[in-house]
Amino acid sequence: MVELAGKSVLVVGLGKSGVAAARLLASRGARVTGNDLRAEDELDPEVHALRQSGVELVLGAHDPELFARVDAIVVSPGVPNLPALAVAERAGVRIASEIELASWFVRGTTIGITGTNGKSTVTTLLGQMCARSGRPTFVGGNLGTPLVDVVGTPAAEPGGYIVVELSSFQLERVDQLHLHGAALLNVTEDHLDRYPSFAAYADAKAAVFHNQTERDFAVVPGGDEFCAQLAARGQARIHRYAGDDGEVRIEAGALIDRDSGLQVPVSEIRLFGRHNLENACASALLARLAGVEPGAIAATLRAFTGLPHRMCHVRTLDDVDYYDDSKATNVGATAAALDGLSDRPGRVVLIAGGKDKGGDYGPLVERMRRIGRSTVLIGEAADVIERALSAAGLRCDRATSLEHAVELAQQYARPGDVVLLAPACASFDMFRSYSHRGEVFAAAVKELEARTGMHLIPGGA
Repeated sequence: MVELAGKSVLVVGLGKSGVAAARLLASRGARVTGNDLRAEDELDPEVHALRQSGVELVLGAHDPELFARVDAIVVSPGVPNLPALAVAERAGVRIASEIELASWFVRGTTIGITGTNGKSTVTTLLGQMCARSGRPTFVGGNLGTPLVDVVGTPAAEPGGYIVVELSSFQLERVDQLHLHGAALLNVTEDHLDRYPSFAAYADAKAAVFHNQTERDFAVVPGGDEFCAQLAARGQARIHRYAGDDGEVRIEAGALIDRDSGLQVPVSEIRLFGRHNLENACASALLARLAGVEPGAIAATLRAFTGLPHRMCHVRTLDDVDYYDDSKATNVGATAAALDGLSDRPGRVVLIAGGKDKGGDYGPLVERMRRIGRSTVLIGEAADVIERALSAAGLRCDRATSLEHAVELAQQYARPGDVVLLAPACASFDMFRSYSHRGEVFAAAVKELEARTGMHLIPGGA
């Protein structure tokens, strides 16, 4: 545990994680300053409440002199590599992420999940498996609740479970973070508007393994040697899931774990898409390695229905299924969603586009050539996606809004097809968040039903 009493600590970035970090630091006796580029009237009310805890607020600028004269700095995940941080580093100031700060104060069994795609589903599934075991369980991190909020709870003590989703941003400034279990689900191009290269992005992900010992466990996908090489940077034993060599995998129509005897028919797992079955395998393996009984794992797999905006079935209208995968904010996620539809008899009308993140849209070409009917494009990235698909002779159309995109998609879809919102882009050019984008899509499908008098198939959600 790091002694903070009397230390001057600067918290940079006053979003949810920054506010939680400032509260923890103040409760531990630190002299805390909160810093954000935004003006006071742009910040959430929780920021103003920090003053009651003795936190000083310095807003509107990142002053290098302030950064250089404190004892330590805690950086929120969304904060880029500011010039003022470089000044602080040269002055010898310790800089840590909110995740690193939390790790100084926890003693429970901590399991971290990272990867470009699937980590929220795996984190939630694993958290429910751990909670069903009866032990105190915390679930958070990038998923929503800041990790520092676990400090002082039963889950943070020996015997508790801490299940944390970790983004590459959160892993950039970790030093002492020790994960008893760590999973890297996949690494595909993402956030190349922040990282100088794919290698730099992958290096950030690999930080989950750095402080693992031979008593810990690392989990990677079967057949993915790149992820296995990153896991080998730590000392933990490497376990694999899914694929032909997975300890937990899909075989003969069931999810099986031969080590524990777990066997759950795929028909009883309420997740859609092949990639989600792989996520279920990862969760089951992590849970078994963490000591969760097979009964709790099986019960969770049967009960879990998935997270919002992740291959969520919106409606079936005139024998066309409408799926919301707005959380597919990068090319790899959209490719995985398309792969999950590859066994269906119909074809896919894809709605894609948004704020470009610097990735290569080439992986969409082969999939849309194989199972696609048409692509409807929205947002700032429409030009670059259209160039990639049109060069391969694939049909693309532009829409002026997401509502317009749904109308066009309905015109192109035939009975047995799927209309899939899987944008491969961030949402912030047109929407508040990926959740907002998914809500607009669902509302547009509902309006389509009302306006056209299309037939809603019984059982459509």
